[in-house]
Amino acid sequence: MDNGLEVLERVLQASIREQRAARRWKSFFQLCTLGLVVAAYTAGGPPLSEMWGEKSAGITAKVAVSGTIAEGERAGAAIVNRGLVAAFKDPRTKAVILDINSPGGSPVQAGRVYDEIKRQRHLHPDVKVYAVIGDLGASGAYYIASAADEIYADKASLVGSIGVTAASFGYVDLMKKLGVERRAYTSGEHKAFLDQFQPENPSETEFWEGVLQQTHKQFIAAVEAGRGDRLKSKEHPDLFSGLVWSGEQALGLGLIDKLGDADYVARDVVGAEKIVDFTPRGNALDRFANRVGASMAGEAFMKLGLGGFELR
Repeated sequence: MDNGLEVLERVLQASIREQRAARRWKSFFQLCTLGLVVAAYTAGGPPLSEMWGEKSAGITAKVAVSGTIAEGERAGAAIVNRGLVAAFKDPRTKAVILDINSPGGSPVQAGRVYDEIKRQRHLHPDVKVYAVIGDLGASGAYYIASAADEIYADKASLVGSIGVTAASFGYVDLMKKLGVERRAYTSGEHKAFLDQFQPENPSETEFWEGVLQQTHKQFIAAVEAGRGDRLKSKEHPDLFSGLVWSGEQALGLGLIDKLGDADYVARDVVGAEKIVDFTPRGNALDRFANRVGASMAGEAFMKLGLGGFELR
């Protein structure tokens, strides 16, 4: 009798251990699944609702262009373009909204986003792109917006600033007062190009102005290609002068098509009221790596005596 009870006790204990082990493995796999979901979400993958199987007749995809357009920043080409690819790839997407609030930035980064918008529009001709400007859509940000099918803004938004700028400082007189001598050793005639610690060289200044003018022409060509006959550039010669206008003024100049916000566009223009944000969020390691790369590029410009040049 005692032996029978011992056997029964051992069987029950074994059963309890198996149940505990099963629960531990279940919890382990649940945590792994949750980790994968969070990783995909923070890396700019599909929305969580999609990963959990939510179905929708159609959505309006949104990709933000927020802040300075520069490598390593949220509005840099690497991040924005990743969001664009994901937005166009989603089979539910009826249209894409570029949610813009930016003063501009790098012409290279803006140009890459512009080109990606054009490429995606060619690959997905049935999916339209609408740029919606918030507080500010200037310079490089407007460069990007001009690739869209239509541009919307608030009546008080600031729009335009189609120009290029490069700024530096000159310390020659200050150095003389302090008795400081600049010693630069180069292996090329113009290697110390626009050195801010040496007097300006007229020929180098002229050359640099030519570079800026060429970049400005590229900017204008992109805007004209995107906006076409909607621009009132012939009637308003200051359109490409770098001036900025309110949204209400921009409407009259052909810089934008209508007044409205993202909700209006999704609801009344696209007909898909549900807006899904495809802007990649990235993780801390990605942001650190991007900022290191951008910092190294900025340091190279500083060695040239420049802060770089920007569409502003």
